Amino acid sequence: MAISTSTNDLKNGMTLDLPDGLFTVVEFQHVKPGKGGAFVRTKLKNMRTGAVIERTYRADEKLDQAIIDKNDMQFLYRDGTEYVFMDTSTYDQIQLDPSVLGPASNFLKEGDSATISQYENSVVAVELPAAVELTVTETEPGVQGDRVSGARKPATVETGLVLQVPLFIEPGERIKVDTRTGEYLTRA
Repeated sequence: MAISTSTNDLKNGMTLDLPDGLFTVVEFQHVKPGKGGAFVRTKLKNMRTGAVIERTYRADEKLDQAIIDKNDMQFLYRDGTEYVFMDTSTYDQIQLDPSVLGPASNFLKEGDSATISQYENSVVAVELPAAVELTVTETEPGVQGDRVSGARKPATVETGLVLQVPLFIEPGERIKVDTRTGEYLTRA
Protein backbone atom coordinates (compact mmCIF):
# COMPACT_ATOMS: atom_id res chain seq x y z
CA MET A 1 0.00 0.00 0.00
CA ALA A 2 1.26 3.49 -0.83
CA ILE A 3 0.05 6.81 0.54
CA SER A 4 0.64 10.22 -0.97
CA THR A 5 3.16 12.41 0.83
CA SER A 6 4.67 15.82 0.15
CA THR A 7 8.37 16.38 -0.55
CA ASN A 8 8.23 18.85 2.37
CA ASP A 9 7.53 15.92 4.71
CA LEU A 10 10.46 13.71 3.64
CA LYS A 11 12.49 12.03 6.39
CA ASN A 12 15.67 9.92 6.29
CA GLY A 13 14.77 6.23 6.12
CA MET A 14 11.35 6.86 4.52
CA THR A 15 10.54 4.49 1.63
CA LEU A 16 9.13 5.87 -1.62
CA ASP A 17 7.32 3.93 -4.36
CA LEU A 18 8.65 5.62 -7.51
CA PRO A 19 8.08 4.51 -11.13
CA ASP A 20 11.66 3.07 -11.15
CA GLY A 21 11.02 0.93 -8.03
CA LEU A 22 11.23 1.21 -4.22
CA PHE A 23 13.74 3.74 -2.86
CA THR A 24 14.77 4.69 0.66
CA VAL A 25 15.56 8.35 1.43
CA VAL A 26 19.24 8.48 2.41
CA GLU A 27 19.56 12.26 2.53
CA PHE A 28 17.46 15.27 1.58
CA GLN A 29 17.92 19.04 1.56
CA HIS A 30 15.35 21.82 1.15
CA VAL A 31 16.77 24.58 -1.08
CA LYS A 32 15.26 28.07 -1.39
CA PRO A 33 17.18 29.96 -4.07
CA GLY A 34 17.00 33.77 -4.29
CA LYS A 35 14.99 33.50 -7.51
CA GLY A 36 12.48 30.86 -8.52
CA GLY A 37 10.63 28.29 -6.48
CA ALA A 38 11.98 26.19 -3.65
CA PHE A 39 13.02 22.61 -4.37
CA VAL A 40 14.14 19.47 -2.54
CA ARG A 41 17.40 17.73 -3.45
CA THR A 42 17.46 14.05 -2.47
CA LYS A 43 19.74 11.02 -2.38
CA LEU A 44 17.74 7.82 -2.78
CA LYS A 45 18.88 4.19 -2.38
CA ASN A 46 17.25 1.47 -4.47
CA MET A 47 16.02 -1.21 -2.02
CA ARG A 48 16.60 -4.09 -4.45
CA THR A 49 19.95 -3.18 -6.03
CA GLY A 50 21.48 -0.86 -3.40
CA ALA A 51 22.31 1.73 -6.09
CA VAL A 52 22.18 5.35 -4.89
CA ILE A 53 20.70 8.02 -7.17
CA GLU A 54 20.19 11.76 -6.80
CA ARG A 55 16.85 13.37 -7.66
CA THR A 56 15.49 16.91 -7.41
CA TYR A 57 11.79 17.62 -6.79
CA ARG A 58 9.74 20.81 -6.56
CA ALA A 59 8.80 21.83 -3.03
CA ASP A 60 5.43 20.34 -2.03
CA GLU A 61 5.46 17.85 -4.95
CA LYS A 62 3.42 14.73 -4.16
CA LEU A 63 5.19 11.34 -4.06
CA ASP A 64 3.95 7.87 -3.09
CA GLN A 65 5.24 6.71 0.29
CA ALA A 66 5.47 2.91 0.53
CA ILE A 67 4.34 1.31 3.78
CA ILE A 68 6.84 -1.49 4.45
CA ASP A 69 5.97 -4.38 6.77
CA LYS A 70 9.02 -5.47 8.79
CA ASN A 71 8.83 -8.86 10.47
CA ASP A 72 11.36 -10.55 12.73
CA MET A 73 11.87 -14.04 11.33
CA GLN A 74 13.99 -17.04 12.17
CA PHE A 75 15.80 -19.07 9.52
CA LEU A 76 14.71 -22.69 10.03
CA TYR A 77 16.32 -24.79 7.28
CA ARG A 78 17.04 -25.09 3.56
CA ASP A 79 14.49 -26.94 1.43
CA GLY A 80 16.39 -27.72 -1.78
CA THR A 81 17.59 -24.29 -2.90
CA GLU A 82 14.89 -22.39 -0.97
CA TYR A 83 15.40 -20.87 2.49
CA VAL A 84 12.53 -21.47 4.94
CA PHE A 85 11.81 -18.70 7.48
CA MET A 86 9.30 -18.58 10.34
CA ASP A 87 7.65 -15.40 11.61
CA THR A 88 8.51 -15.33 15.34
CA SER A 89 5.16 -13.76 16.31
CA THR A 90 2.63 -15.63 14.13
CA TYR A 91 4.65 -18.83 13.43
CA ASP A 92 3.79 -18.51 9.71
CA GLN A 93 6.45 -19.92 7.39
CA ILE A 94 7.67 -18.51 4.08
CA GLN A 95 10.15 -19.85 1.54
CA LEU A 96 12.62 -17.48 -0.09
CA ASP A 97 14.81 -17.98 -3.11
CA PRO A 98 18.55 -17.21 -2.68
CA SER A 99 18.21 -14.43 -5.32
CA VAL A 100 15.74 -12.62 -3.00
CA LEU A 101 18.13 -12.93 -0.04
CA GLY A 102 21.12 -11.64 -2.00
CA PRO A 103 24.36 -11.50 0.02
CA ALA A 104 22.48 -12.35 3.26
CA SER A 105 22.49 -16.03 2.21
CA ASN A 106 26.29 -16.09 2.83
CA PHE A 107 25.78 -15.48 6.56
CA LEU A 108 22.61 -17.44 7.46
CA LYS A 109 22.76 -20.62 9.48
CA GLU A 110 19.88 -22.53 11.04
CA GLY A 111 18.31 -20.72 13.99
CA ASP A 112 19.57 -17.24 12.99
CA SER A 113 17.24 -14.24 13.11
CA ALA A 114 16.67 -11.75 10.31
CA THR A 115 14.32 -8.83 9.70
CA ILE A 116 12.37 -9.40 6.49
CA SER A 117 10.83 -6.29 4.86
CA GLN A 118 7.78 -6.88 2.67
CA TYR A 119 5.83 -4.56 0.37
CA GLU A 120 2.59 -5.74 -1.24
CA ASN A 121 3.36 -9.37 -0.26
CA SER A 122 6.80 -9.48 -1.90
CA VAL A 123 10.10 -9.43 -0.01
CA VAL A 124 12.11 -6.27 -0.72
CA ALA A 125 14.92 -6.49 1.84
CA VAL A 126 16.55 -8.84 4.33
CA GLU A 127 18.40 -7.26 7.26
CA LEU A 128 20.85 -9.23 9.39
CA PRO A 129 22.64 -8.27 12.60
CA ALA A 130 25.83 -6.21 11.96
CA ALA A 131 28.00 -9.24 12.82
CA VAL A 132 27.41 -13.00 13.00
CA GLU A 133 29.40 -15.86 14.51
CA LEU A 134 30.41 -18.60 12.08
CA THR A 135 32.55 -21.72 12.44
CA VAL A 136 35.61 -22.12 10.19
CA THR A 137 35.27 -25.47 8.38
CA GLU A 138 38.37 -25.35 6.22
CA THR A 139 41.62 -23.36 6.11
CA GLU A 140 45.32 -24.01 5.64
CA PRO A 141 47.31 -24.42 8.85
CA GLY A 142 49.37 -21.41 9.91
CA VAL A 143 53.10 -21.98 9.45
CA GLN A 144 55.09 -21.65 12.69
CA GLY A 145 57.19 -18.49 12.63
CA ASP A 146 55.16 -16.98 9.76
CA ARG A 147 53.85 -14.02 11.75
CA VAL A 148 53.91 -11.22 9.22
CA SER A 149 51.76 -8.42 10.62
CA GLY A 150 48.38 -8.37 8.90
CA ALA A 151 49.05 -11.45 6.74
CA ARG A 152 45.87 -13.29 5.69
CA LYS A 153 44.83 -16.65 4.31
CA PRO A 154 41.54 -17.89 2.79
CA ALA A 155 39.09 -19.75 5.02
CA THR A 156 35.74 -21.41 4.33
CA VAL A 157 32.99 -21.05 6.97
CA GLU A 158 29.98 -23.30 7.65
CA THR A 159 27.72 -21.38 5.23
CA GLY A 160 30.14 -21.90 2.32
CA LEU A 161 31.42 -18.30 2.33
CA VAL A 162 35.15 -17.95 1.66
CA LEU A 163 36.87 -14.98 3.34
CA GLN A 164 40.34 -13.82 4.35
CA VAL A 165 41.34 -14.50 7.99
CA PRO A 166 44.56 -13.99 9.99
CA LEU A 167 47.16 -16.79 9.87
CA PHE A 168 46.46 -17.98 13.46
CA ILE A 169 42.84 -19.05 12.73
CA GLU A 170 42.43 -22.86 12.64
CA PRO A 171 39.57 -25.12 11.40
CA GLY A 172 36.80 -25.51 14.01
CA GLU A 173 37.29 -22.01 15.50
CA ARG A 174 34.35 -19.61 15.75
CA ILE A 175 34.87 -16.17 14.26
CA LYS A 176 32.82 -12.98 14.02
CA VAL A 177 32.12 -11.77 10.49
CA ASP A 178 30.79 -8.34 9.45
CA THR A 179 27.56 -8.95 7.45
CA ARG A 180 27.84 -5.63 5.59
CA THR A 181 31.34 -6.19 4.19
CA GLY A 182 31.88 -9.95 4.58
CA GLU A 183 35.16 -9.36 6.43
CA TYR A 184 36.67 -11.13 9.45
CA LEU A 185 36.31 -9.08 12.65
CA THR A 186 37.62 -11.16 15.56
CA ARG A 187 37.58 -14.58 17.23
CA ALA A 188 34.25 -15.32 18.86
